[in-house]
Amino acid sequence: EFILMFIVATLSLFVSMVLVIVRLFVGPSIYDKVLAVNSFGTLTVLFICVLGFLSGRPDFLDIGLLYALINFVGTIATLKFFKYRLIGDSPRDINEGPD
Repeated sequence: EFILMFIVATLSLFVSMVLVIVRLFVGPSIYDKVLAVNSFGTLTVLFICVLGFLSGRPDFLDIGLLYALINFVGTIATLKFFKYRLIGDSPRDINEGPD
């Protein structure tokens, strides 16, 4: 009964991941696509944690936590790139001199 609940959760996470992939390809703006990739990363973290529980491997929680941090940093870097068109320290114009 308890395992059945986690199997249903795993299947629902998988269906959600498929729907987010559809949103990734259909999304009209770049921000919709970035949100879809971020949502896919979050669902992947949950999927890794549930699979770790089902297989009896608690070290999957560490892998899920690491993947969540990578997902967060990647999303912030992507949004910064699309806003300023560069990844460097400051969003100054290249032709400007130092302050």
